[in-house]
Amino acid sequence: MTYSRPGVVYTGIVLTYLFVWFAPVKANSITLAPKDPAAVAAGKMLYAEHCASCHGENLEGQKNWQNPLPNGRMPAPPHDKSGHTWHHSDVLLFRITKLGTEKVVGGDYKSDMIGFQDVLTDRQIIQVLSYIKSSWPAEFQKLHDGVNERAKLYGN
Repeated sequence: MTYSRPGVVYTGIVLTYLFVWFAPVKANSITLAPKDPAAVAAGKMLYAEHCASCHGENLEGQKNWQNPLPNGRMPAPPHDKSGHTWHHSDVLLFRITKLGTEKVVGGDYKSDMIGFQDVLTDRQIIQVLSYIKSSWPAEFQKLHDGVNERAKLYGN
């Protein structure tokens, strides 16, 4: 069926755009876009607003990030090449960012890392993670790509 009224066609285009842009991303289909300038730029701004206060303006993390704080929780790790972010698949990084570390790890694990599911859209989470990955040297991005390939074969 075709519509001849321009308003109906325009409304259909807008609704399609909104569905594609804001529809939840399937967790097993996460793919970061570190070579997409628009995604990286948006991610950089979102990182500065929502992540830098804990993980550092330059992705450096908190001091002594590998040693527990007095409360027993771990400090925020760096997201640059010196940290372990690149050791985790896109899917796992997405889940941790969206749900929070405690929900992903489970058990009695406690973390100051909140879930951002009520703060950022799925697409915004992907943009932040794309920005982070874009900051890694090419060698680390390639290593991370290998992590993703193994995750597809064996799970997160």
